[in-house]
Amino acid sequence: MERVLWVDIAIGLVVFSNWVDGFVGYEHHFNETELSLLEAHEASLSYAGTERNNLLLVGLTLIQNAAAKGAVCLDGTLPGYHLHQGYGSGANSWLINLEGGGWCNNIRTCVYRKKTRRGSSDFMEKEIPFTGILSNKAEENPDFFNWNRVKLRYCDGASFTGDSEDETAELQFRGQRIWAAAMEDLMSKGMRFASQAILSGCSAGGLATIIHCDEFRGLFPRTTKVKCLSDAGLFLDAIDVSGGHTLRNLYSGVVGLQGAQKNLPQICTNHLDPISCFFPQNLIASVKTPLFILNAAYDSWQIQSSLAPPSADPHGYWHECRLNHAKCTGPQIQFLQGFRNHMLNAIKYFSRSKQNGLFINSCFSHCQTERQDTWFADNSPVIRNKAIALAVGDWYFDRAGVKAIDCPYPCDNTCHHLIFR
Repeated sequence: MERVLWVDIAIGLVVFSNWVDGFVGYEHHFNETELSLLEAHEASLSYAGTERNNLLLVGLTLIQNAAAKGAVCLDGTLPGYHLHQGYGSGANSWLINLEGGGWCNNIRTCVYRKKTRRGSSDFMEKEIPFTGILSNKAEENPDFFNWNRVKLRYCDGASFTGDSEDETAELQFRGQRIWAAAMEDLMSKGMRFASQAILSGCSAGGLATIIHCDEFRGLFPRTTKVKCLSDAGLFLDAIDVSGGHTLRNLYSGVVGLQGAQKNLPQICTNHLDPISCFFPQNLIASVKTPLFILNAAYDSWQIQSSLAPPSADPHGYWHECRLNHAKCTGPQIQFLQGFRNHMLNAIKYFSRSKQNGLFINSCFSHCQTERQDTWFADNSPVIRNKAIALAVGDWYFDRAGVKAIDCPYPCDNTCHHLIFR
């Protein structure tokens, strides 16, 4: 039976206030309150399928020598990560997960962000739950439960790519340095001995995974098995409902303000403009390291923030549809089917490579690896009877090739659709 996950707006804002800052503050583009909801509900739903008193809580480690390298959050505080050590057969295996949480594209939004956990370690939770792909239980995470599992916190606002500053606004754009300092610190803590490793991430962290995948591969000797997994990171350079380019306009600000150009893959910037090279559709085919793309064909974040944001829908025709796909009209569903077709075209060349993996399910969802209910549970989403965790494991360990593309909505009744109210 189809699963529907309700996200109550009022409750989300009150109960999950700790999490309500990730997508806030897109000047001239986004309604701040509504976009906060997606992250608020994600925090709450990361517990789905897990007993709250049975959660694995993992403490925050600040990278002490990062400041000397200029590797600091937006406000100048130290960056950090959460590490749960592996054991047994996983003692020399490492899974690095890059946290997501939107971007900041101008001084105003970055100044706002530096007073949140997305821009300062002063505001980060001192411990966070490890669920889904980060779980330490074999029954919740069959292939990676005993690996060394790390969540690298996101506090730069440019998917770990920026390298500049704004002295007047007291902003440090040091995402690339944070990435480098974190990798160096983890290598010193045993990651250099890894026999197998995965770089993963969700949303803005999924984009960062694609951008940094080959760099990550380069940290290890050839004998180390290294692959990358991008969850909900396939942001498309799509036309919004008004005929504009909402996400391209946002990315233009991010790349320009944060000086990301020099840290984007050169194979792309040699022939395309830097903003185009912040879009994963222009990067994935040239990633040399094996890469798995997991994405909902009707990505909730992209519908709410890129395709039909309030700025592109001044009369509110899309308001109900954005919150609940069941309230979309026939023409609106047709528009969203066009978005799915755009996604399938974007992965066409990428999917021809034997080493790459795909799981594109026809759900209204966003980020499916870190929530227990969507990663691996009795009623998880499946394509051809295979859950996401099993598909990723089969691909990583070369047990099977995985190129799973769902039939179009509404044919999949295993989805955990996100519905806002």
